[in-house]
Amino acid sequence: MRSSQKQGELFKRSNLFGESASSSQELIFSKKFLETWQEKIHSHQSKLFQGIAFTNHQTSLFEENTQSDLMVEKFQPLKLTPLPLSFWRSSKPHHNGQAIYIVVDKLNESEKFIILYIGETISADQRWKGEHDCKTYLDNYCVALQKVGLSSQLSIRFWNDVPKQTVARRKLEQELIQKWLPPFNKETRSRWQTPFTTEIY
Repeated sequence: MRSSQKQGELFKRSNLFGESASSSQELIFSKKFLETWQEKIHSHQSKLFQGIAFTNHQTSLFEENTQSDLMVEKFQPLKLTPLPLSFWRSSKPHHNGQAIYIVVDKLNESEKFIILYIGETISADQRWKGEHDCKTYLDNYCVALQKVGLSSQLSIRFWNDVPKQTVARRKLEQELIQKWLPPFNKETRSRWQTPFTTEIY
């Protein structure tokens, strides 16, 4: 399928983040490899998007849910407003203060979504402006898709109804990572054998 240029930010490396992309070797993977990699992630996350909860560890029947547990359960990423990855260049601030932020991809002009990255910040309007490893991973990811004619629609979304205290917010971030298993977080890369997080020469 030919890639479409109609849906927001796609594959132009020069404007993916509203800044010049760092130079890197182009990554070349087969279309089948990329679609299989995406589908494995979607297979896990689709249950969570549908509200089918499961955990990575067993808990006692008498163990009370913590505040963080309750927040993890009410997390609804697709109800958060999608913004372009270059949102920070806008003169109008979109978000301020503490947040959990996620990078989402809508797969190849379908209704399938995958969460690629989950992060936390005390300053939502500033976090994405500077250096961020995830920007390189996303750049590599988009180039690889473009090479085989797969389209993508990346967005970043902010959840501001989170703890202001850093320790509590980072705990929530880690619990979300362990539940959703986004492939660009360092904690979960090995599970998905994520190929976009290192240079290939």
